[in-house]
Amino acid sequence: MSINLNTLVNLKKKEFDIYYRNLLESTLSKDELSKAMIYGSINGGKRIRPFLVSIFAKIARVSSAHYLRLSSSIESIHSYSLIHDDLPSMDNDDFRRGKLSVHKKFNEAIAILAGDALHDLAFEILADKKTHKESKIRIDLVKKLSLILGSKGLAGGQSLDLLFENKNVNKNQILNMYSMKTSSLFSFCCSGPFILAKKNNRDIKFAEKYGDIYGLVFQIVDDIIDETSSFKMLGKTPGKDLKQGKSTLISCTSIQDTIIFCENEIFKFIKTNKIFFKKWNILEEILIACFKKIKKYKK
Repeated sequence: MSINLNTLVNLKKKEFDIYYRNLLESTLSKDELSKAMIYGSINGGKRIRPFLVSIFAKIARVSSAHYLRLSSSIESIHSYSLIHDDLPSMDNDDFRRGKLSVHKKFNEAIAILAGDALHDLAFEILADKKTHKESKIRIDLVKKLSLILGSKGLAGGQSLDLLFENKNVNKNQILNMYSMKTSSLFSFCCSGPFILAKKNNRDIKFAEKYGDIYGLVFQIVDDIIDETSSFKMLGKTPGKDLKQGKSTLISCTSIQDTIIFCENEIFKFIKTNKIFFKKWNILEEILIACFKKIKKYKK
């Protein structure tokens, strides 16, 4: 690539943040609920999900007018999940990215409703003709997103995350939880632009699998950082997974074994899908760059 990946991520973050803020402010009211929704969405996140959407959109030749709406829908879902994740009944954290969580800035009831409203906004965005002129494409996107958010996706994964606390669960159970609560949304980030472009099923399936493996690596990075970083780096309470008895791949094995497992999964995936990586070599660069974030912990 002629441009550094970090530079590209930051450029895409700026592009998305401007678009998303404008969309929220033009769509929402000025009441307390709307303020909480914006506070919980414009939260200093890295915008990795919108970045992945933009990369797959470039491959599929989807215009920014369309892929930025898809990104906004996805980031609304991500923001809702974080707002609810911080609640006292969930992971109970007073901070998110260095500032007060929504339930601390406003109150618990407003935080719950803000999360609910952002969830609904995601579907409102996807269902609009501005996202795609063909109703079938919009329906496909809405259906796919709804499936990955329900009991077999994000919500189900979050429930397992809570149920597995202080329990003796095996590696496969944890990987299944990761797939549901983290990888499923990443899978949509990657396949969504291909659906917008009406790509063939083979390409869409590859995009889904790419999102799955990226989500796995992303979750493992998150687990390691939680265990090894400070509040200043995390922007939230460090070491909470261990204190709450969370079941993670690290708790099931070790940091070193988890990194080795992660490395094996990545290179097995790359080797199996060489035909796609030869066409779209940036995807291999992105996957390796994500893994390098945890490789430094390997002894």
